[in-house]
Amino acid sequence: MSQPNANAAKAAPTKAAGLLKSSAVVGAMTMLSRVLGLARDVVIANFVGASAAADAFFVAFKIPNFMRRLFAEGAFAQAFVPVLSEYRSQRSHAEVRALLDRVAGALGGILLLFTLLAVMAAPLLGALFAPGWYMQAEAKYLLATEMIRITFPYLLLISLTGFAGAVLNSYGRFAVPAFTPVLLNLSLIGSALMAAPLFEEPAFALAWGVLLAGLIQFVFQIPFIHALKLTPRPTWDLQHEGVRRILLLMGPAIFGVSVSQINLLLDTVLASFLPNGSVSWLYYSDRLVELPLGVFAIAISTVILPALSRHQANSSPRAFAHTMDWAMRMVLLIAVPAAVALVILAEPILITLFQRGEMTPADVSMATLSLRAYSLGLLAFMMIKVLAPGYYSRQDTKTPVAIGIKAMVANMILNIAFVVPLHMYWQIGHVGLALATSLSAFLNVALLYSGLRKAGVYQPLVGMLATVLRISLAAVVMALALYYLLPATSQWLAWNWWQRALNILPLCAAGAATYFAALVLMGARPKHFRVQA
Repeated sequence: MSQPNANAAKAAPTKAAGLLKSSAVVGAMTMLSRVLGLARDVVIANFVGASAAADAFFVAFKIPNFMRRLFAEGAFAQAFVPVLSEYRSQRSHAEVRALLDRVAGALGGILLLFTLLAVMAAPLLGALFAPGWYMQAEAKYLLATEMIRITFPYLLLISLTGFAGAVLNSYGRFAVPAFTPVLLNLSLIGSALMAAPLFEEPAFALAWGVLLAGLIQFVFQIPFIHALKLTPRPTWDLQHEGVRRILLLMGPAIFGVSVSQINLLLDTVLASFLPNGSVSWLYYSDRLVELPLGVFAIAISTVILPALSRHQANSSPRAFAHTMDWAMRMVLLIAVPAAVALVILAEPILITLFQRGEMTPADVSMATLSLRAYSLGLLAFMMIKVLAPGYYSRQDTKTPVAIGIKAMVANMILNIAFVVPLHMYWQIGHVGLALATSLSAFLNVALLYSGLRKAGVYQPLVGMLATVLRISLAAVVMALALYYLLPATSQWLAWNWWQRALNILPLCAAGAATYFAALVLMGARPKHFRVQA
């Protein structure tokens, strides 16, 4: 055995344990962010509900936020981290610094130009992403256009924040990037509570809060980069070997890693043709699905990408396969019961969190339907997050692109198949959008998984089938318990906010306790969810 591989083998137990510890750190920070995110949405629902202004803000926020997923959390990280890991393993510190200088210059320069163009073309973006409002000359199209001019520079700031976070993650400093989203939620909560009363249209306060959050998040990470002696000095040099590789990887990765986000954005476009409130109902539904997705799947994905990249660079296929298998088991452990619980508890959760102020019971009823449709796809949304790094860590961005195209075509076909009849007969076309997104996500997962197996990179290890059966049966037991304990909808509506909270929390706790107790009784043990060194 070569010396590098021998050293890697000796370090394997430590790294295996480190994956779980790092995932826990990222998960804890992300949990804090998501809890504050829910608080943020509660405040927003109270101030703007599902009104026309709320629809306009959510579109204006979704456009740069969607692109943030591509640059800050998606394609950029997937392309940048493997190249940076290779530089760290095989080159000097000076060469790493040179790479960071040029990546910062290229990323910042390109996004600055893109942001200036987008601000000037805000009316075109409004028409592109909400064509229904533009064609019907609705007032909220003008509102959305003005808000896009305020929110779009957030893309530049948060992408630079994502660059700094990717560097910190590559050096094992996971907590700081995971904590950074907390600042966005605090900024929006503060803007809603303190600045909204100063505006004739409160939604504009939220738009300015987004821009302020981007600046705060970027500045927050600079001292931690400086502590690693890696503070970049932006240099424009697109001919640098590392920059060229990253750009080449980013091109297809922008599409491949973001299919679910593109589908959600297409939902917004189609929702602009549906009744007022449709965009907001989808937003509130999506936010609740994002809680387990962000806390667990993105945390695991964040941790395994550098690990998989190291295993690939060190030619350690066995460690690579074990890391993938661990990630799959952890996602199954959380995603299956979370999806079941969201389907059953959708309405009481939405009533507890959002039904007050400008958010009416009718709005909650509509959001409940789309939340259940999104929940059906939660397992697939989370699986995509752990399967995609299996390609990007090997610097393969072409395969996910081909898969993404197939999934998006399927999504558009399903949109037409579901939305038209649901809107014509029951006026719930937004549910068709959510259902189509969920089903196309499962197609995406099936193709990603099949591709990894065919490439000989990953196949389930011994015990996976037993794990899947235990988790499924435990989720069924939990579902029966929740169904039996759940009070009627009329009771939830009759309670005030603190009575709702005092009932939903024990209900969730009882569901979780039932699930894990059932797992234990069926023979599941912690060893079944550890990385095999």
